Amino acid sequence: MWQPTPDVVAHRGASAHRAEHTRGAYELALEQGADALECDIRVSRDGHLVCVHDRRIDRTSSARGVVSELTLAGMSDVDFDSWHCELPDTADELVRRTRPVPERGVLTLDELLALVHDHPRPVQLFVETKHPVRYGGLVEHKLVALLARYGLAEPSDPENSPVVMMSFSQAAVRRFRAAAPLVPTVLLFDRFRDSWRNGVLPPWADIAGPGIRLLREDPGFVDRAAALGRDTYCWTVDELADVDLCRRSGVRYLATNSPASTRSHLADSDLPRFGSVTAT
Repeated sequence: MWQPTPDVVAHRGASAHRAEHTRGAYELALEQGADALECDIRVSRDGHLVCVHDRRIDRTSSARGVVSELTLAGMSDVDFDSWHCELPDTADELVRRTRPVPERGVLTLDELLALVHDHPRPVQLFVETKHPVRYGGLVEHKLVALLARYGLAEPSDPENSPVVMMSFSQAAVRRFRAAAPLVPTVLLFDRFRDSWRNGVLPPWADIAGPGIRLLREDPGFVDRAAALGRDTYCWTVDELADVDLCRRSGVRYLATNSPASTRSHLADSDLPRFGSVTAT
């Protein structure tokens, strides 16, 4: 039985080949044809939404410090690029010929939204709010406000919303849904709880977000969720065997660090592609 091909979501950009959460990583992902981009956001000390995964910037920059204690200006001259070393033996010609100029300064969500907005083809943006954080629900409130500035907080057609919100925090997803009820949401999880294994999600979560480990253990979850009207977003899928598993299982959105190779592998099949987000 055939399954539609998953949409390829560039996890933190084309982060296997460019430093995660940098403009270069996202630009490369767009060049590689990613159907969607994914980012993590946190709130800086002066209230800006910045694209940083960790609580601290130590791992992904030339500086040290906690994001919530740093200002945007304080991160403006920090090198967020040079720590990442691209593999020299990559077979991807597009990666080889697009060596970026080293980037300085943290990428803001505002800048990433502008990049997506200005792109010539439609690209979705999956935005993950990180928790626990010092400022609690402020990150969701600021996210809604920023989406409103771009006219994205109240999409006329939720099934084709350019933005999807997600989080591992149930409180965060519930809070966002209350503030922006038409924007689709993903509840991320790395283990099954209560009735989730049966595909039953809270009413404020549109899409199930299991990690690939859970799908390896229980690929039938995707069908159970689909039977209840819930699509599946699976993270983070880089092994080709896992890409095949996602396709066979009927995963709707596949988050990967290597969008080019993932798309190439999926293209070996002539299966039709999915359309867009289904919100309930």
